Amino acid sequence: MKLKKKHFFQLHSWIGTRLSILFFIVCFSGTLATLSNEMDWLFFPEIRAKPQTELINKNVIVENVREKYPNGKIQYWDLTEESYLCDIIYVGIDGKRTYVFANPYTGEIQGSTNLTFQRFFRDLHYYLFIPFQIGHFTVLIFGFLLLISLITALYFYKKWWRKLFELQTGKGRLVLFRSLHRLVGLWSIPFTILFSITGIWYFVERTNIGGISDEVNPSSPELTYNAEKQSQENISYTVDYARASAIAKKEIPGIKIGTLLPPTSLENPIYVTGKSDVPLVRKRANRVYLDPITYETVKVQKAEDISTAMWLNDIADPLHFGYWGGLITKFIWFIFGLGISGLILTGIWITLKRQAVKRKTKRKPVMGIWRYINWGIFIGFVAFMYTILITRYHISSQALITITFGWLVFLFIAYYIFHYRLKKSIWSKECK
Repeated sequence: MKLKKKHFFQLHSWIGTRLSILFFIVCFSGTLATLSNEMDWLFFPEIRAKPQTELINKNVIVENVREKYPNGKIQYWDLTEESYLCDIIYVGIDGKRTYVFANPYTGEIQGSTNLTFQRFFRDLHYYLFIPFQIGHFTVLIFGFLLLISLITALYFYKKWWRKLFELQTGKGRLVLFRSLHRLVGLWSIPFTILFSITGIWYFVERTNIGGISDEVNPSSPELTYNAEKQSQENISYTVDYARASAIAKKEIPGIKIGTLLPPTSLENPIYVTGKSDVPLVRKRANRVYLDPITYETVKVQKAEDISTAMWLNDIADPLHFGYWGGLITKFIWFIFGLGISGLILTGIWITLKRQAVKRKTKRKPVMGIWRYINWGIFIGFVAFMYTILITRYHISSQALITITFGWLVFLFIAYYIFHYRLKKSIWSKECK
């Protein structure tokens, strides 16, 4: 059967409505994730830092962490790329993780939380809080669906390049939404391609097609354990982080330290990553592994020496979330992310209104069984989300109330626009 314009249009509409709720949540959560660090700055005064010319010795920060959390262990140290933010040190205490805000200029421990906005929106966007890899693959499928939506739209929008500046007004709400949907969609083409291609790359990496995941994610080297060289004290507090950083800078000239990972045992090296002069790649494109006892270099990976596959893997995140160019690119990615999220909303409205008019004469509900599939999946992942937030992150009751309020606002807006207003719009049309 030869595919016609209407077939591409039907496929485009099917993708946009049948899984509309999940599609919007995936896109919108990714949009918010681009500015999640800035949201932390806005809602957590303790994470704010006043930029200064000199950074304090990292070991001073460690001593302050040890004084405040004597029974804790440093699991991960994320050094800020933004001068207005504190470093975030992940401290494990009795099986619980605490995100500690350490001022990189003064060494002061300014506060802590069990969950940041950055972590919440990244988890939501990465796997919808659904465990067992199901959530990851559910999200990654939308990379393919987003690309198919773009291709089908360009096929049935003939000579679309002539409509880059066309917005029809004064002809009713439906015509306005159709025109706005097309206009925003055309201007978002580069970002739609970028988001879908990087999403497909994540799928290839996670499924390890062609062994790509094994190639781009090399394992950490193991060391020979020697119990005589160091007592069994908390290794994370005894590591000389300043020395480790200095050695990493010698191994990779010009590197700006991005993360520090202390070893979990003396069989594991100190792991240091950072940004170098190589553009676009994320911090872990540069890696330095050090012996935790002798501080001898065990292994070095430089961004300029990595393979093409590793380079593609290490530019995926900066390009997908837009943080490669600092605050400016974050805002650009955020705006176009809002645009693509808006495409989903206007597309849903256009399609549902068309379907509602047709189905009303047949007395069938709009979207049919897909309505219940959407809401069923939504209820399922929300249940997983609360379970993980309570059992893994141990969030406070205040954070729980805030998150619940956000979802209630989302549900109210969805009901108001796509049920109440849609029904009222159809009713008004019939009265005329």
